[in-house]
Amino acid sequence: MDFSLSEEQNMIYDYGQSLVKSYDRKYWMECADAGRFPEEMYKQVAADGFVGTMVPEAYGGAGLGLLEMDLFLEGLSNQGIPLLSLVIGATMSMAPIGDHGTEEQKQKYLPDACSGKTRFCFAITESGAGTNTIQATTIAKQTPDGRFKLSGNKTFITDFVESDYALVVARTTPHTEVERKTDGFTLFIVDTKAKGVAANKIPVSIPIPEIQYEVFFDDVDLGPEHVLGEVGKGFNILFESLNPERVLVGSICTGIGRYAMERAVEYANDRVVFNGPIGAYQALQHPLAKAKTEIELASLMTRKAAWLFDRGEACGGESNMAKYAAAEAALHAVDASLQCFGGNGFTKEYGIFDIYPMVRLFKTAPLNSEMILNYIGEYVLGLPRSY
Repeated sequence: MDFSLSEEQNMIYDYGQSLVKSYDRKYWMECADAGRFPEEMYKQVAADGFVGTMVPEAYGGAGLGLLEMDLFLEGLSNQGIPLLSLVIGATMSMAPIGDHGTEEQKQKYLPDACSGKTRFCFAITESGAGTNTIQATTIAKQTPDGRFKLSGNKTFITDFVESDYALVVARTTPHTEVERKTDGFTLFIVDTKAKGVAANKIPVSIPIPEIQYEVFFDDVDLGPEHVLGEVGKGFNILFESLNPERVLVGSICTGIGRYAMERAVEYANDRVVFNGPIGAYQALQHPLAKAKTEIELASLMTRKAAWLFDRGEACGGESNMAKYAAAEAALHAVDASLQCFGGNGFTKEYGIFDIYPMVRLFKTAPLNSEMILNYIGEYVLGLPRSY
């Protein structure tokens, strides 16, 4: 692996520095406090060509890879403006359509999505299944005329109401009737305003502009044109979405952790208590130095996982390790930074504590650290399955 970045990749990484001149952390937090999606920022990002980073050029995208999306999201997060919708919509939904969609689907959905005219979300989690997606019960029953009736519910679906389409993970064969547990999954492109679709907002105690929903499907009418890939063989496409999700959550964690530390370093150099700047005291210096080391190591792992993904190589272990390491590193970085600010860290004026709930979320979601360690133990180390 070549650790150097091309001129284009460096420009992608540095894009956040220009974006914050118009849409900075203050704007992002105003949107978060108001429970409003940062529409203006998103449209600017789309106009600059980054929403379609992983979409083929023929359909309005940039035709680039996960490594470039990793660099882009980390660069944004370095400035304190993580954009989760680019994980869920642009990467987990639009990229699979570009890879597995029919020509008609690509033409219909991707150009408008790349331009920011429409938005996608991703619907997989169910309250009854949780991390055990195999036991998902949302089902699309095929009718005699070859259409489908989608019924069931999903939970913690990010920006469902604000999106135009959802890539929905459903079963076309119940898990009790399949030969292999991964059989019987089908992915559907669903209009979020279709008849039979309803959603309730889930209030969360995390200052982010994206909104969470519980979603209900009641005999939603779908045709073959809504199926992404093959009926009953959607698990492979799903798997292709989950590794990038892990990587890009790692990108956000490393960036936002770095943002917090840079704020802390600036404060620690200026704040004078007793005999000099508090940054001279090892009790503050060492936790920040340790966190900096952890952040940079996690950043390298996200890049390695993205690089492997773009080469078509196995990257499950690296993707999971990247997400785990980055979530832990971000927590340590924000905690060390918060300690530097003392009481000021808990004020709205300085905005440091506002970062903590988000990075703590990533220890639990989109896959909790315990399940990631289970994966690493079983599939990387070769230990017996623990659950």
